[in-house]
Amino acid sequence: MPATSHDPSDDVWAVVVAAGSGQRFGGAKQFADLAGERILDRSVAACRSVCGGVVVVLSADVLGTPDAEVPGADAVVAGGATRSESVRRGLAAVPASAELVLVHDAARPLATPAVCARVVDALRAGATAVVPAVPVTDTVRTVAGEVLDRSQLRAVQTPQGFRRAALEAAHATEADATDDAGLMERLGEQVAMVDGDPDNLKITGPSDLAVAGALLALRDRSAAGATGAGD
Repeated sequence: MPATSHDPSDDVWAVVVAAGSGQRFGGAKQFADLAGERILDRSVAACRSVCGGVVVVLSADVLGTPDAEVPGADAVVAGGATRSESVRRGLAAVPASAELVLVHDAARPLATPAVCARVVDALRAGATAVVPAVPVTDTVRTVAGEVLDRSQLRAVQTPQGFRRAALEAAHATEADATDDAGLMERLGEQVAMVDGDPDNLKITGPSDLAVAGALLALRDRSAAGATGAGD
């Protein structure tokens, strides 16, 4: 029986970007503990739920240290000076047999298998580039004071998914962007959106780590309640 996007599939690989220094966090946040597991390890596990392989990109000075031992990673490579360069180096380590590639920020450890599966499903349905996104709930103003219509705005998350050939073409320009979907749009590729998860927050400062811990505790209680209800 062919694999579905809800099962790990060899034609789907992930690049998990974890080469940042974490200046705003006060250290390398990807190695911080979150409810008994490192942030990085949780992010790798989320991708592993749908991917046949995972490449982790770390800072060069971490390679060869215990921090570079990443459960679930098939390869660990050195990153570059920018996020885009780090993604390019990770992409180079993905085997040629992988036709679909997810790019995930290690700083989003609460990504769920369901979000990952939605991204892969959209790629299999024909999309070239896919991002998970959630509605913006805050009122947003421009620096000039204009209030934007938040019903037309979405906050974009990772993992983002791409057809491998198109992602390689985008990175062949050696341009930089805050995310890979931005690189794709510069080449004229359309980016599809799927439902993200409001809990899929990005760990930026220490307070975010506390929020993530609370969200995980809520998940655990909900899962325990669902199991109890089925007994």
